[in-house]
Amino acid sequence: MAQLRQPGVYEVGGLGACTLIRRSALEKGVRFERIRNLSLWGEDRHFCVRAAALGIPLFVDTRNPAFHIYRDSDLEGADRYMREHHIAPFDRETGISLCMIVRDEEQSLARCLSSVEGIADEIIIVDTGSTDRTKEIAKSFGAKVYDFKWVDDFAAARNYSFSKATKEFILWLDADDVIEEADREKFLLLKKMIPPHVDSVMMNYHLAFQSDGTPTFTVRRNRLVRRSRGFRWIGAVHEYLDVQGPRMNSDIAITHRKMKPYTDRNLQIYRRKKEKGEPFDPRDMYYFANELRDHGHYDEAIAQYEAFLDTGLGWVEDRIAACYKLSDCYGAKKDKSAQFKALFRSLEFDRPRAEVCCRLGWLFLEDTKLPQAVFWYDLATRLGNPPENGAMVERATWTWLPWLQLCVCYDRLGDREKAFE
Repeated sequence: MAQLRQPGVYEVGGLGACTLIRRSALEKGVRFERIRNLSLWGEDRHFCVRAAALGIPLFVDTRNPAFHIYRDSDLEGADRYMREHHIAPFDRETGISLCMIVRDEEQSLARCLSSVEGIADEIIIVDTGSTDRTKEIAKSFGAKVYDFKWVDDFAAARNYSFSKATKEFILWLDADDVIEEADREKFLLLKKMIPPHVDSVMMNYHLAFQSDGTPTFTVRRNRLVRRSRGFRWIGAVHEYLDVQGPRMNSDIAITHRKMKPYTDRNLQIYRRKKEKGEPFDPRDMYYFANELRDHGHYDEAIAQYEAFLDTGLGWVEDRIAACYKLSDCYGAKKDKSAQFKALFRSLEFDRPRAEVCCRLGWLFLEDTKLPQAVFWYDLATRLGNPPENGAMVERATWTWLPWLQLCVCYDRLGDREKAFE
């Protein structure tokens, strides 16, 4: 109770009265309906018991007392409440600093900066050694340009860029990212609607696309963060922003439109790190394995994925992804038994993911074990929405692919009616 008297946001065991409920919690089954065999009185308690049983955390915000609105007439007191508690109105436009690290990006930088017109009130460009017109282009957009000596550490460069920001919120992008017009309009609206208690806004990041432009690979990133919180980047390669506190989920997307060819830059940074005897934490081990896999070094990648999984540490989504990527490596080596083993290992960590189900379905389909293939493809269609926690999502496996493969399976089983269904 003493802690709750200090203004802040705290995880608690129970809530009541004014509660903000995320849609995903409702979809998982949280509701106020009475649990028949529970003797506790009050729908709030039954709500909290369900949330706990489903692993959904509950938080209380003690920075301001709740303002209860039961009827339209109560709205008249809202303005007075916000003034008394120094709460900024939602239609106040938020100041945003765009922070970027760049090097030799003359081909793509203008496209990126043009897409943030009206969004960024300040542009911070940290250049790590360009020899082309990158800095000249940045300055033409009114950017503040700073030089930073490259030290094989992306987090160090990004933290330096954040240190130069002066606005209320920081937006970070890469030079080959763009904000498409539909998302730009949403972003302009968001600037007027960020609640005062929110410390970060999570957005989609579209990484790969079909020929018609439909995203095939998407992740979610904490893309907009409150500067005063001092959030820091961590990791020399495949760095991440360590964000805590109240978060807002947005359907705005940042689109990755790569113009430069892919290189082994990140792989070589990891190799140099290894040669120097520098320690690898579980996250480093996982991303080193990814780099090895992406460049076709399958034996090394297998050893690295196995070492990562054997630690028993790391983010659960990384561990699940490591299993199906490990399976892909064994697939490249034509070791189907090891593929199955790696995919089933993912089930130790959490409920099945569509990426795993579709891979299992394909392996059984290849072996003409059609009932088993149907089981896994059908399961993929029943999983609901993919995680919204920042995990990499293969959108095809969560949408059209399992349905298409079910048609193939039922056709081969001779069940044309089910295939057409």
